[in-house]
Amino acid sequence: MNIEQTLASLTLEQKIGQMFVVRRPQDDEVAMKAVTDYHIGGFTLYAVDFANRTPESLRALLDSYQAASPVPMFIAVDCEGGTVVRASKYPAFRSEPFPSPRELIAKGGLDAVREDTIEKADLLLDLGVNFNYAPVCDMSSDPDCFIFKRTASGDPEEAAEFIKTVVTAMNQKGIVGSLKHFPGYGDNVDTHTQIAHDDRDMDTFLTRDLAPFRAGIDAGAPVVMVAHNMVTCMDPDIPASLSPAVHKLLREDMGFEGLIMTDSLDMNAITLYTGDRASAVQAVLSGNDLLCCSSYEKQYPAVLEAVKDGTIPEKMIDNAVRRVLALKSRITQ
Repeated sequence: MNIEQTLASLTLEQKIGQMFVVRRPQDDEVAMKAVTDYHIGGFTLYAVDFANRTPESLRALLDSYQAASPVPMFIAVDCEGGTVVRASKYPAFRSEPFPSPRELIAKGGLDAVREDTIEKADLLLDLGVNFNYAPVCDMSSDPDCFIFKRTASGDPEEAAEFIKTVVTAMNQKGIVGSLKHFPGYGDNVDTHTQIAHDDRDMDTFLTRDLAPFRAGIDAGAPVVMVAHNMVTCMDPDIPASLSPAVHKLLREDMGFEGLIMTDSLDMNAITLYTGDRASAVQAVLSGNDLLCCSSYEKQYPAVLEAVKDGTIPEKMIDNAVRRVLALKSRITQ
């Protein structure tokens, strides 16, 4: 794929669509319309998309979307292992769910982590899934914390080695991974259900929470997913996913050059904060390249209108889509 030629061939509507990775609509006709009319850059699959299917039937479905899209699509899924599994939840796809990071480390250390990562990549790629929302860079030492069971460790050095191992293996297999949830979730409340405030000081992030993200970036992670926590020491007023200050930290201070994406814009931490306003406009202005959501029928027109009225410079869209196309080119060669 020639990035500049492809970018020049896209209409404004198509370029904006490339920035959206949306939950696959359950109605097949609506899903195909999302591909053809909204020009979306990708689908996120949930457990329901694997239920009552076989590998063959799912592969055929995903192939139909790719065939209808003039630009290759991201087909993404949360396949962390442990409490967050999609495909491996069902025996048709794997005899048992993938284990959690902590289980893997306890069982066989980083060798087990690497083998597990490779098996996940092989399974997903065979199905036509090219993007795994993993690994989890968050750290927790509190078993009662929401994020604890999804983390690899509460120790920065051990977490960093885990992340380096996973990212390296994913890159070798040619599947997209995303470091999440920047800048580190901490022992916080669940942003799926409520607004979350993180009042820890900057030194805590610099010496602890950012360590796994640095390891992942140094290992060549192509995507970083930003959390919805309000991190007081970085931006006391705006969720991280919508905060220019947080994105500046990631781009300029940490030197990340890949794709930045939001966590789901439909989570309550965002909808309670934005009310009726379309959060995708602020997400673009703050520096996100990929917008993760279900409500694309609301969010997409808002971004399109914001570009047309000058709120969002089209140059910002072009720069984001260049990064999107560059990553898609890498995984489809």
